[in-house]
Amino acid sequence: MRKTLAGILLLLLITVSWAQDANSARPSDDPYFHDWKRELYESGIQDNSFLIEESYNQDYGVVQHINNFQRLWQSKSWVYSFTQEWPVDLAPKNQLSYTVVATHSGDSPGSGAGAGDIALNYRYQLVGSGNTRVAVAPRVSLLVPSGDAKLGRGSGGAGVQTNWAMSVVLNKKFTTHFNAGATIIPHAKDELGNSAATYAYNLGHSLVWTMHPRFNAFMETIFNRGESVIGPKQTQWESQVFVNPGIRWAYNFSSGLQIVPGISMPVGVGLTSGEKGVFFYLSFEHPYRKIPRENK
Repeated sequence: MRKTLAGILLLLLITVSWAQDANSARPSDDPYFHDWKRELYESGIQDNSFLIEESYNQDYGVVQHINNFQRLWQSKSWVYSFTQEWPVDLAPKNQLSYTVVATHSGDSPGSGAGAGDIALNYRYQLVGSGNTRVAVAPRVSLLVPSGDAKLGRGSGGAGVQTNWAMSVVLNKKFTTHFNAGATIIPHAKDELGNSAATYAYNLGHSLVWTMHPRFNAFMETIFNRGESVIGPKQTQWESQVFVNPGIRWAYNFSSGLQIVPGISMPVGVGLTSGEKGVFFYLSFEHPYRKIPRENK
């Protein structure tokens, strides 16, 4: 596990070094040349991936409300999450958000649905922005054990998660995104109350095709490998690989509100072969204050 995390860290350091050199703004997208309402009204879709994080923090004065729902048919599990993202106006490169979850575990069919663990998130715009060819944004999250581990709805202990996201605009039609991260829960629990430290890591990639500024098709690929508690101080490694083809589209309003629905079909491959499901996405993004021209 330590060698894997060290490899991920080395890869991220190389990525950031390369991205700093490639961090060049596209003058045609410079928001200084647009009225703020017109800019939001005419904007395309950005920062609306499903299973992959795109590395664009919220703009000054703009908040986003994100709804996700995923249902897997083989495991009979489902998860609904709500995330609200806020820019830190006094420090524009910083973003705060929280995620609350409702879930039902197929491994505990009689447990019903209920609240899962809460994530409190901080993300920093390390390189670039939504107006540059390359952007990098690392995130760190505090995982709060609000879900009931005995019913399969949570980890049973507090934890820390990190994820690094990099986005590269290849040309006017295609953008690609990369993710790498890790999760540590020092005192996770199973359904019987047994406790052990668990580790996990994740890798991901997506390619977005801008068929129209307000209509995208994409393909995401994610790999998750993590430990689960199977006894006192005993854990077991499990891996998941999914490909997730999907579409998303936007409705823009003169008030600055942008609504982005989307749908995808996650399919398991490799050890996860045979699993498939459906994923629904719905985002509301809007300004909560008038944006001064000097801050655009």
